[in-house]
Amino acid sequence: MIRPSTPTAAWQPGMPGGNNLPSGPAGRPVPPGGDGHGPPAEAPTVTIGSYPDYPSAQRVVDYLADNRFPVQRTAIVGTNLTLVETVLGRMTTGRAALVGAGTGAWFGLFIGLLFGIFTAGSWVAVILVGLVIGAIWGAVFGAVAHAMTGGQRDFTSASSLRASQYAVTVDADQAEQAQQLLARMHLTPAGATAR
Repeated sequence: MIRPSTPTAAWQPGMPGGNNLPSGPAGRPVPPGGDGHGPPAEAPTVTIGSYPDYPSAQRVVDYLADNRFPVQRTAIVGTNLTLVETVLGRMTTGRAALVGAGTGAWFGLFIGLLFGIFTAGSWVAVILVGLVIGAIWGAVFGAVAHAMTGGQRDFTSASSLRASQYAVTVDADQAEQAQQLLARMHLTPAGATAR
């Protein structure tokens, strides 16, 4: 085997002799795309207005769209998010059974309809039997599932996210056009700041 007398630098893409290198297990080495420092950064954005509620921010974007602004370059950003869980009522075993019966009745109705399609006799009776059996099993499962919680969650609730402020942002190169359009809309945003 012949060894070079001088140390050589590691091969880099674009160096002479690169085409003479044998392929490795993954094929020929390919230089990385971009500048080699990770994924490209997002385009800078400018906040053209901040609004206290979502409908106001939505109205601004809708106005921009109506005036042929490229709205795919905009975003509505909710800030200071808060999780709100609204308690709807007390959950008892009886109420859990009632909710389960309703869910089971819908499922039983669906199964009854499927069987009713292929029944030669009274398809209405098949649908009603499916509905009743589904309601009974749904009530049983609802009551058992609630009883298994051990009283740790004896209420029903609905959760939602709320923001204290909604900012409308656009790409920096489109900000001037968006601000000119908003000036015609006669809405006074809380401020326009670079982000």
